Amino acid sequence: MAWVAASSYALTSTLDTELPVKERLSDMAKPKVVIQLYPMIPADGEEGRKAQRPIGRNADLYHEALHGWMDIAKAAERLGVWGFSTIEHHLHSEGYEVGPNPGVLNAWWAGQLERLNVGALGYVMATQDPIRVAEETAILDHITKGRYFVGLARGYQSRWANILGQATDTPATVSDGSDNDERNRKIFEERTEMLLECWTKDEVQLKGEFYEAPYPFETGVEGYPAYKITSEAGGLNEIDADGNVRNICVVPKPYQSPHPRVMVAASKSVDSIRFCAKHGFIPVYFMQMDGIVKNAHVYVEESEKLGRKMTLGQNQNIVRWPHICESELDYDRKLAEYDLDIYKNFYGPFFPQFNQDPNTDWVQNMKESGIFIGGTVEQSIEQWQEIYSKVPAEYITLIWHYAQNPKEDVIEELELFMNHVLPKLEVPDFI
Repeated sequence: MAWVAASSYALTSTLDTELPVKERLSDMAKPKVVIQLYPMIPADGEEGRKAQRPIGRNADLYHEALHGWMDIAKAAERLGVWGFSTIEHHLHSEGYEVGPNPGVLNAWWAGQLERLNVGALGYVMATQDPIRVAEETAILDHITKGRYFVGLARGYQSRWANILGQATDTPATVSDGSDNDERNRKIFEERTEMLLECWTKDEVQLKGEFYEAPYPFETGVEGYPAYKITSEAGGLNEIDADGNVRNICVVPKPYQSPHPRVMVAASKSVDSIRFCAKHGFIPVYFMQMDGIVKNAHVYVEESEKLGRKMTLGQNQNIVRWPHICESELDYDRKLAEYDLDIYKNFYGPFFPQFNQDPNTDWVQNMKESGIFIGGTVEQSIEQWQEIYSKVPAEYITLIWHYAQNPKEDVIEELELFMNHVLPKLEVPDFI
């Protein structure tokens, strides 16, 4: 197949490829695009990263990446992108995923943008206090006037999750079915259920295996000095006859009713998909296509068991790392310069399906990994249409390894995707 230069495609394209979905509906819409960036502090490859250790502490590089990030957000809004998000990861001294506080970034972006939805993929609930997450996200929902979504994740990085989750002895996990995996899941699900209660109920008592409120639960908060005004002006049952706090009332209430839409990162476990279906959450598929197809059908089936009719792809989100390039050589170059370092040294150790023999052809390995998607505009369209012939997902999340991948290049690729690839993708109008 002839290569089509991305730069010339915008002027010469005459493609009119139809999406090969078996059951097309009369009313079709475009997928909602979410951009997910960390950032990744830039270095001259693996050796350059070692030479600048610990590059994650380089204030100048982080400052430059932080403010360039806003330029990408403004470009995304101009291009009609639906959402803009970041991650919660801590202690990345190597500079791979420097994203310790998504809420602060979301608030900053919201103050500079008018239409773009903002959020995070996401809060690692097994290490978070559910009341604090409920409060912070409700405030963000008000700041954005409802242009806000909440992403949740279980946590797989022991270096920080085992530290910040020490209050409940929360182990990091990679969904391997181990005892640690089961404990992590229990804590995640318990705290997520509590988050929902804090958002939706005027008063709650939170009594779980790993967390309780008020504390101590058996007695409540005894001897609260301002019990009188709370008993008269606060929640109806917050204060008991002895002046003790027996219920809690989490404020503020979210702007959206009953709460912002919730996305949950999923990399392997079918149990995570069932949990999403139970609550109407949006599973975010950080996985290869065979796993997406399997889990997308599970989500539809589980939703229908609960009385929610779902079309395949509805309320679901596919994640890919894209590059739209001038040629195959340019695609190889971008993978080598922008992605190889983190893929080989970070993704590989955590996810064995990507970790091959040290002598492997890493660029080819990335192409075959199932998570990268790229080539010319024409090839990108074909690859995305192949995905959408199997699962026409309502959401697409695109990840660039910014700022290792320069700002100007990210914006250029995003423009090509929004103007030439996205128009060739269609989903049922789920609304």
